[in-house]
Amino acid sequence: MCEAENVQTLQRGMNFRLNPKYSVILMSQRSNAPYRDKILSDGITVEYEGHDQPRTRYIINPKYLDQPRATINGTFTQNGHFALAVDKFKRHEEGAELVKVYEKILPGVWSLKGFFDLVDYKIELDGKRNVFVFILSLSAEQNTDSKAKIDLKHTRLIQSEVKMEVWKRDHGKCVKCGSTKNLHFDHELPFSKGGTSLTSKNVRLLCMEHNLAKSAKIE
Repeated sequence: MCEAENVQTLQRGMNFRLNPKYSVILMSQRSNAPYRDKILSDGITVEYEGHDQPRTRYIINPKYLDQPRATINGTFTQNGHFALAVDKFKRHEEGAELVKVYEKILPGVWSLKGFFDLVDYKIELDGKRNVFVFILSLSAEQNTDSKAKIDLKHTRLIQSEVKMEVWKRDHGKCVKCGSTKNLHFDHELPFSKGGTSLTSKNVRLLCMEHNLAKSAKIE
């Protein structure tokens, strides 16, 4: 992940314009995750919770404080940057912010979910304080270096539970060559041709080389 983004490390879960062409967020649906991120039942929409104030000697438990839009100095937090991007999009001043989403599926294992359009946000009471909830919809643009579009009618995200099962079954290696680098979760029968994302039987690990070679062909 860090190699793909050309950074040594990603310290934050929200990274506005980490790349000039897009922002990056790290999400997790694991039971011990610090935020409540989820994929909706339509299979292409992500709800991503904003981030808390950092801990300081004056802030012992930020989970009791509203998530901030700005710092005490008046500069935007990451929440503020993402919220402003939505505001500009809804005012038709800019297009939807393109966001690259990675998901933690196992300790030390991050999976690329794809590129999403940041289309909305809301502020919700989580029982103790107000939090940001950002709405992202799977983008038709999945390659920032290409103008090719995907058909969203025939696309569905692979569920996290399925990815965990596939990773363990395939031992974290490409099923073709055994590589452990640049791995992709691949539909053996493409979703566009009737394959399913709901079972591990139709999903396997391929390295980038073999995934690109396969493309959308049925083997």
